[in-house]
Amino acid sequence: MPAPPRPGPATARRKTTTDTALTALAPAIWGSTYLVTTQFLPPDRPLLASAVRALPAGLVLLAVTRTLPRGRWWWRAAVLGILNIGGFFSLLFAAAYHLPGGLAALVVSVQPMLVLLLSALLLGERIRTPQAASCLLGTAGIALLVLRPGAGLDTAGVLCGLGAALCMASGIVLTKRWGRPEGVGVAAFTGWQLTVGGLALVPAFLAVEGVPGHLTGRNLAGFAYLSIVGSLFAYAVWFRGIERLPALTVSFLGFASPLTATVLGWLVLGERWSPWQTAGAVAVLAAVALAQPRTPRAVPE
Repeated sequence: MPAPPRPGPATARRKTTTDTALTALAPAIWGSTYLVTTQFLPPDRPLLASAVRALPAGLVLLAVTRTLPRGRWWWRAAVLGILNIGGFFSLLFAAAYHLPGGLAALVVSVQPMLVLLLSALLLGERIRTPQAASCLLGTAGIALLVLRPGAGLDTAGVLCGLGAALCMASGIVLTKRWGRPEGVGVAAFTGWQLTVGGLALVPAFLAVEGVPGHLTGRNLAGFAYLSIVGSLFAYAVWFRGIERLPALTVSFLGFASPLTATVLGWLVLGERWSPWQTAGAVAVLAAVALAQPRTPRAVPE
C-alpha cells in the first residue's frame, strides 16, 4: 500500500502559521492579566492571584480527564509544574517587587537567549546567526516598550528576574524534550502542571500575603478570568504549541505578553504611548517574524 502523500510547502506553511497564531494567544492573554490584576483583584496580593490562577484550573482538568501521571511522569510532571508555573510565577513577582518600571520584563526577556543555549545543549539544535540576531532585536524592543526614566537596578530583583527567565526557558525546552506520555491528552498534561505549580504557590502566598478578609464580586470575576481564560485555555494552547513548533519560536511568542500589556495600558488606562514604544513594538514583531521556522522547499521526485 503506497504511503500517504506528504503535505506540500504551502500546506505546511499554513499549518505553521495557524499553530503560531494559536500559540501566540496564550502570552497575549497573559499580557491582559496585568490589567485584570490591577483593576479587579485585591491590591498587593500577586502570589494569591497566581495560586488562584493555577490550582483551581489544574484541579478541574484533573477531575475532567481523570488521568494521573504514571511511572517516571510523576517526577517529570513535578519538575515541569515547578518550572512552568510555581517557580516562574514566584520569581517573576519577586522581581517585580524589587525592580521599578519595566525592568522586570526586560530582565525576563533574556529567556529566548536561554532557550537558544538550552536547545543546543539538550535538543542538539544548532545556533544560527538569524536566531541570535532575533534574540538581541527582541530584547531591544522590550527595552523600548517598557523602560521608563529613572528606573534603577536592584541585585535581588535582577537575580529573581533571571531565575524566572531560566525557569520558563527550562520548562519550554524540557517540555519539548520529554513530550507527552503516550495516550495522555493536552488537557491532562496541562492539569498536572497547573496543579503542581498551584500547590507550590499556596504556602508562598499564605506565608507572605495571607488570606484576604473580604472578596467583592469584582474580585471574584477577576479570579475567574485568570483561572478559566488565563490558565485553562491559555496553558492548553501554550503546551500544544510547544509540541508543534520549535522551542525558540515558542519562546519568542512570549514577547506578546509585555506587548499586549503595554497596548492595553494605552487603550484602556490612558497610559502614555511614545514614538520609542512604537519602535519597540515594531522591533518585537520583527524579532518574532525572524524567529519563525522556515518551511523547507519541496524536493523534486
